[in-house]
Amino acid sequence: MTYQQTLDYLYSKLPMFTRVGAVALKKDLHNTLAMCAKLGDPQKKFKSIHVGGTNGKGSTSHMLAAILQQAGYKTGLYTSPHLKDFRERIRINGKMVAKQFVKDFVASQQEIIQEIEPSFFEVTVAMAFDYFAKEKVDVAIIEVGLGGRLDSTNIITPELSVITNISLDHTNILGDTLPEIAVEKAGIIKKNIPVVVGEKQAETESVFINKAKAENSSISFAGSSLHIENAHQKNAHLIVDIYKNNQLIYPNLSLDLTGSYQLKNILTVIESILKLKEIGYNVPDETIYTALKNIKKITGLQGRWQTLSKNPLIICDTGHNKAGITEVMQNIKNTPHQNLHVVIGMVKDKDISGVLALFPKNATYYFCQPNLERALPVNELVSQAATFGLKGKNFTTVQAAFQKAKSKAIAKDLIFVGGSTFVVAEIL
Repeated sequence: MTYQQTLDYLYSKLPMFTRVGAVALKKDLHNTLAMCAKLGDPQKKFKSIHVGGTNGKGSTSHMLAAILQQAGYKTGLYTSPHLKDFRERIRINGKMVAKQFVKDFVASQQEIIQEIEPSFFEVTVAMAFDYFAKEKVDVAIIEVGLGGRLDSTNIITPELSVITNISLDHTNILGDTLPEIAVEKAGIIKKNIPVVVGEKQAETESVFINKAKAENSSISFAGSSLHIENAHQKNAHLIVDIYKNNQLIYPNLSLDLTGSYQLKNILTVIESILKLKEIGYNVPDETIYTALKNIKKITGLQGRWQTLSKNPLIICDTGHNKAGITEVMQNIKNTPHQNLHVVIGMVKDKDISGVLALFPKNATYYFCQPNLERALPVNELVSQAATFGLKGKNFTTVQAAFQKAKSKAIAKDLIFVGGSTFVVAEIL
């Protein structure tokens, strides 16, 4: 198979959550374990850091990867979903896995793929682990796909488990209360392995504390031991002072990710780095400063409050649940503009009404649907949006909606593109 045929095979033959939703999920770790056993258990051949949570796990993973890479570690990074190129999911030192490796891996695993019928995600996790083992990475940052306890990535024994936060998302799969979701996320806490939780939330705190106690794992809440002062934006960077127990430890820290939600993520990242230093990682302060200033360049991260152009200002963001969109709305409010144009599409299994309720009525909407089976049909999106007083035109494709928004906006306007990772992917 050519590389393109290999991708077509992965996308069309294997159940894929991004395409069809919950039916693509396997309810245990059997397939991932079976595939990895055939590969000689690559997950046991490299050190790892496991990152879960509802929102922020992608940004957190990229920040950690940037810092460790800058500190001289050969760093693997596994994230999902991808925005433009399948190979974004698997990187070493910011560089995407070679097309040849993807081709060879799928060709060599045909027999077991036909035998056990794994999902797309199970195959890509096994591929990533095999790649990291073969390339002998010093450490790999592994982002959880969905949930934690039964996620395919949860066959690793990491050096550190990181859980960013808990909010309502994928409630049809993970449960519809925060404590239920927290139980699934807490499934990545392993025996005697330290855990960092980003936000301390009243409804979920005890879930994590009890699980850590049961596993004899030390636990720290980044939002409790660290805090930020003097946060401001300058030259497309977010500048912060970070304090630990009221002592200034990182003055004037600059991030090239400017969304206000990164204020929570940076605390999780710094607490995680402090823990890694405790267990023997050598991460000089200057590497933290350099890495955080250049996260996008070092790791290739995209789609996080990303400016696509100016005059008019066009910004996209992959936030897609209530917590994520709340942060996006805060960012929009803080961004000077005359008129707001919103290019929006969603997928079916989200809290549609909960998200739409957060959008302002005084914006012009360009409703669309991303190109996948899970997409919410645009006419359904329009009728649900109308109940919240959101008005605009509907378009059959994301690009058509985007082009219309661009033709209508004047220089001082703001065009926001989002509602779903897949809408952002098509714009990029």
